[in-house]
Amino acid sequence: MEKSWFRFYPKGVPTELPPSPYPTLPDLLGNAFERYGDLRAFTSMGKTFSFKEIDKASAAFGAYLQHKLGLVPGDRVAVQIPNLLSSPIALFGILRAGLIVVNTNPLYTPREMEHQFKDSGAKAIIILENFAANLQSIIGNTGIPPENVILVRIGDCLPTLKGAIVNFVVKNIKKMVPAYHLPRAKRLPQVLSEGAALTLKPHGRKPEDLAFLQYTGGTTGISKGAMLTHRNVVVNMQQICLWMGPLLKPREEIIVTALPLYHIFSLTVNCFAFMDFGAENVLITNPRDFPAFVKELKKHKFTVFSGVNTLFNALCNREDFRALNFKSLKLSVAGAMALQRAVHDKWVKTTGTPVVEGYGLTETSPVACVNPVDGGARVGTIGIPVTGTDVKLVDDAGNEVPIGTAGEICIKGPQVMAGYWQRKEETDQIMLPGGWFKTGDVGERDADGFFKIVDRKKDMIIVSGFKVYPNEVEDVAVMHPKVFEAAAVGIHDDNSGEVVKVFIVKKDESLTIEELMAHFKANLTNYKVPKAIEYRKELPKTNVGKVVRRLLRDEAK
Repeated sequence: MEKSWFRFYPKGVPTELPPSPYPTLPDLLGNAFERYGDLRAFTSMGKTFSFKEIDKASAAFGAYLQHKLGLVPGDRVAVQIPNLLSSPIALFGILRAGLIVVNTNPLYTPREMEHQFKDSGAKAIIILENFAANLQSIIGNTGIPPENVILVRIGDCLPTLKGAIVNFVVKNIKKMVPAYHLPRAKRLPQVLSEGAALTLKPHGRKPEDLAFLQYTGGTTGISKGAMLTHRNVVVNMQQICLWMGPLLKPREEIIVTALPLYHIFSLTVNCFAFMDFGAENVLITNPRDFPAFVKELKKHKFTVFSGVNTLFNALCNREDFRALNFKSLKLSVAGAMALQRAVHDKWVKTTGTPVVEGYGLTETSPVACVNPVDGGARVGTIGIPVTGTDVKLVDDAGNEVPIGTAGEICIKGPQVMAGYWQRKEETDQIMLPGGWFKTGDVGERDADGFFKIVDRKKDMIIVSGFKVYPNEVEDVAVMHPKVFEAAAVGIHDDNSGEVVKVFIVKKDESLTIEELMAHFKANLTNYKVPKAIEYRKELPKTNVGKVVRRLLRDEAK
């Protein structure tokens, strides 16, 4: 099918992907360290590390892994840290040592940790001390030697006195560190001190070698490790930089990183792409602490803001956020979940700047489509395929569907993963001939080549043979001025097979079922109107703010 989207590319963005400027991620990092030296690279809790300081610390960390732990290229190292200065140090050190990063959500339960560590074959782990008790309970089942555990404290990378105070408060006053017993574990300051006296050996990795085992969220089944190569991530970083190049300038940008760096969106977009721009990353450790989050934002003339629909919505409903000065803000980027039109409009009204929606998956490193950043964005769409990427929609038989018809989104490009780790059968199920990846998402394409997500295939609700997409019901729900958040699922019905149930978080406690039903009936055809409404104080979400419909659906059963 004709790539009609080319004519909507931002000015100066090529339609063909140039040769990659860096063979591997360590090459990208080395180039950034050399070019940007004394510029601010990462800021957290009032402390800033320059590119030169991150270079030195990550080299020490990588050297320690090589010499003291005896790890060799291709070994896997788990990272279980929130957005702290220790996160990029560990991340870059592992890659520079030729090892493979296994990003792990710090909030995982022991069961989830055990699965991921055993499945990946991790040989070492760096983990925030707050979660060490969870690790202690399962480490004997993981294959990770107890001496290969590195513990991080929240204040470790802060100035000595401040760091000591923070660590004391966290452990003794806030009681945020449950008791644990890992006597053979090492602490990060000790590791960096010992590593500084060692020499980092060349990483020896090639573009086709694995850089990450990036585990899928597990919201639809067992969590699987997407095998992302150095080329996958480097190319996707290149695609992002090309796309944003007309708007952003090297050495001048400050990006707010509220999503954790272990999430694929934040990892590639915020971390690697903005390393190449020489930007400062403002790391937000706990974005759910909104008063502290907004207080931190006041300190920075940030130029780029990335996040998810729920974060944008929550911030826009805060008076202190609306009072911020947004004069320096050039661009906001939404991903990981659908951006609701009502939330988009509130964000634009609040900040006076555009919010550009994109689309990607863990399996695509992640970015596949983005709206133009030069004023050509179309609200309600995920935009157009980035340079070097092709997208098509297919029916259940694998045949491409006509323009304007819903079909499963399939993606082809150099950012598509090498497959699922040790799961060839599952890899074969989602890869079509010719290198096409089946996403499991349902979308539509218009005549200009802009794509729109209709919904996840597995979330689709079938009412008497008619398809109902939860996103549409949720979009209508949050149009009501008294609704804060909504989630729609299908529940069993003897007559129609399924009916729609919607879970509502109120913005105004005066909201009644009657006025909400009238709102739905005024905006949806009858079979899409929810037959059941339940109020909730909050909706279940993943660590990055995605609503987990599966949990609501299971409860409804």
